[in-house]
Amino acid sequence: MIMRNRLRSIASFGLAAGMMSTGALAASASPLMQMGNSELKGALKSRYDTAVAAAGDASLRAAQDSRWTWAVEAKNQCGIALGFMKSGTKDADSINKCDDFVARLSAPPPPPVPTAASAPPALDCTAPAVSIFFDWNMDTPLPEGAATINQLTQSAAQCGWTRFGVTGYTDTSGGKGYNDGLSLRRAQNVAGLMSQGGIAMDAMTVSGLGETQLKIETADNVREPMNRRVEVTASTN
Repeated sequence: MIMRNRLRSIASFGLAAGMMSTGALAASASPLMQMGNSELKGALKSRYDTAVAAAGDASLRAAQDSRWTWAVEAKNQCGIALGFMKSGTKDADSINKCDDFVARLSAPPPPPVPTAASAPPALDCTAPAVSIFFDWNMDTPLPEGAATINQLTQSAAQCGWTRFGVTGYTDTSGGKGYNDGLSLRRAQNVAGLMSQGGIAMDAMTVSGLGETQLKIETADNVREPMNRRVEVTASTN
């Protein structure tokens, strides 16, 4: 149960990363990088807790408030930064993004602009790169991942995405041969869910890379939730 809760706290995220503009993803250097490791861990944990609370606010999500988007991405990036800190590594990219997204989340929302009839918000079709996470030794995604896949398939037709990469990975627990097979099954199951949502199987390139390309570097035989994932990319050609 502890591991599942941890997974749910770090699992991606809806389409937050993919549905933002390129500029939003390029975070400026954060003053957090100047902190010592102990102080930095506390600051990251505080921001992570803030993001988790906001991401769980059903009213923000129901209202399509942009702060929910920042909260989901902040939760993801702060979780990655905390994962790196386990080995004493300051990962500048995730730390900068963690601080930036929490700042966006904490900023007051702009006042509503009175209009006679509000036009629907423009759809941001920046091609996504989505991570979907799994329990240990499981090949079906967590509920949060299934929701992410559903959002992805709904956006695909509107945005004109025609090609998809679906790549599975594992952590380093278990043997290489077993992990190769497990990673492929994860990718195939995600592809199956995408197919159910209307994306043709022949539009997807499905593969499993086992315990290679770890998101969080670990020793062998380590159960690291961030490494148990399928990554989905999309493009228009």
